[in-house]
Amino acid sequence: MSDYIEMAQGKLGRVIVVRLRPGADVLLSLEEACREHNITNGVILSAIGSLQSPQFCDVVEMPIKAGYGYGEVLHLTGPIELTAGSGIICHDDQGNTNLHVHMSLSDRYGNAHGGHLVEGTKVLLTVDVVIAEIGGLVMGRKFDEELEVPLFAPKQA
Repeated sequence: MSDYIEMAQGKLGRVIVVRLRPGADVLLSLEEACREHNITNGVILSAIGSLQSPQFCDVVEMPIKAGYGYGEVLHLTGPIELTAGSGIICHDDQGNTNLHVHMSLSDRYGNAHGGHLVEGTKVLLTVDVVIAEIGGLVMGRKFDEELEVPLFAPKQA
């Protein structure tokens, strides 16, 4: 296997569908749904809906070994369309669930925005999400000493 690839093989299992109601914090609600259904290895297959003033961050240059990391939180105002959301559901060595979710957004003028979802993004009318559990592997997340950032660390179960 290449020095540039970490991989594991598993199978899709249960599928959980979630509707988030107005005012729900998107990230915290998805974490709650995963905890309630004991999903620590999974994937967000689809997320669509509408948001109130979403908050997200994007990759920027940083003075760390990797040279890059997530920058300051960005805010959009007004009603925003969540045109697509996806992500991974993983966990740290202590078993704490960790979601890494990205979203594509559109404002009222059709301008595109997007990035890494952070706490504080609230549902406007609805956010509809499809989550799939993955079995037979470990969707880990750990601090990468070489790059000095926490990263996805898949391995075979």
